Parts: sequence; C-alpha cells; structure tokens
Amino acid sequence: MTDNDLVETKKAGVASDNGGGVAAVDRALAIVAAVAASPDPCTLQQLAEATTFYKSTILRLLGSLERAGYVIRLRQGSYALGAMAFRLGAAYERSNPLREIVLPVLRDLVEGGSESASFHVRQGNDKRICLFRVDSHHSTLDRIDAGDVLPLDRGAAGRILLAFDGEKGPAFEALRHERFALSMGEREPGCAGMAVPVFGAEGLLQGALSLSGPAERFTKSAIATWRPRLEASAAELTRVLGGR
Repeated sequence: MTDNDLVETKKAGVASDNGGGVAAVDRALAIVAAVAASPDPCTLQQLAEATTFYKSTILRLLGSLERAGYVIRLRQGSYALGAMAFRLGAAYERSNPLREIVLPVLRDLVEGGSESASFHVRQGNDKRICLFRVDSHHSTLDRIDAGDVLPLDRGAAGRILLAFDGEKGPAFEALRHERFALSMGEREPGCAGMAVPVFGAEGLLQGALSLSGPAERFTKSAIATWRPRLEASAAELTRVLGGR
C-alpha cells in the first residue's frame, strides 16, 4: 500500500487490509458506486470529487474495472456503467424473490388511492436504497426512483431501518414500540412520508415499506386512513417472507 493509498483510506473511511477489508477493493467499489449514482457519465474530475481519491489512483482502478466490464470509457473521456453492471442486476432479480413478492403489494396500495409506495433496504452505515417503487396517481413532489440511494438518518423509512437494526436512543425505542414512523419535510421540504418495518424468518428485518408524497396531503385524517392499510400490507409481506 502506497502513502497515497493510506491517505485515501483514511479520508474515505474505507477499511485497510488489516482492518477487516481490502482497501483497493473498497476504493474500486466506491468508484463504481459514484458512477452509478450519477445521472450522466462521469468525468475523472467528478469521480475525484465524489470519492476524494487521487486521480492517479482512480485511473489505475478504472483500468481494472474497464477490463472486468463494470465501467466503460466513452469517446469524450467520461465513464459510465458497463455491461457487467446489467448482468449483476439481472442476476439479482433472478435470484431474489422480493420483486415478485413486494411489487404487487405496492401496486395494490397505489391502486387503492394511496400516495407513492416504496420498499427500502439499508445500504452500509449511512445510506438506504429504494429497492422498489410505484408512483401514485396523484401529482407528487417526491421524486424517487427504484435504485435511488438516500440518507439513512432522514425520512420515515430510514428511521425505521435504523430502529430495527438496533440503533440506540429513546427515539428509536419509541419507534420499535410503535412500529411506525412519520416524517414531515425531513428529507425534502414539502414532502412527507410514513413507514413500517417488514420482517422475515427469525424476526430479521427485511426492509421498510413506506408511503410518501406532498406534506399537504398528509393530514391527520389521511394518516389515520392509510396507517392501518400500510401496516396490514407490511404484515402480509412479513407473513409471505416467513416472519410473524
């Protein structure tokens, strides 16, 4: 490991070879994540800003990622995801039964007149990913797509994931007791959401089921109407996934 590698490992908070991981792998995955998070192809400068790594390190790792098919270099010199990313996504969908189980529940909620319905899972220490999403038939300020990475510490779904992953503190104890979270403008001004946990076998948390939309439509009456429906949907998902 070079001096530059050590500096980057400390700056980015990734594991070193002696700390339970392989720093070069962590950095390569961080680069792939940065490319995936960008709506447009990334320049080398943008990747350096997103990862805080030296450009020389990024170029070296990009060479390996290109050869493996995880990224491609476009003619103008920017980088985008390669075909291997698609293959991984397809393999995930084939091997993971959640899509067939969760999407019908989300569609039922939306067809019943709810706000946009989503299913979130934790990704690392401070992020969550919207795994599945069905937009409501109403106008919405809540611009989220399946695959979007969101903060774990803001929003109803994020707080549910934290609470049922054992986060300590009175607020999380209350969430574990209620099994319900409500947020008003936490993640984005003017937007609101409610979320409940979904469990699998042996009581393991599988994700958070949520409804989100404009805060003005999250009236006390609307919350009282949709909370039991959301909880019933989560209970059905938990049953199908082998929990109780």
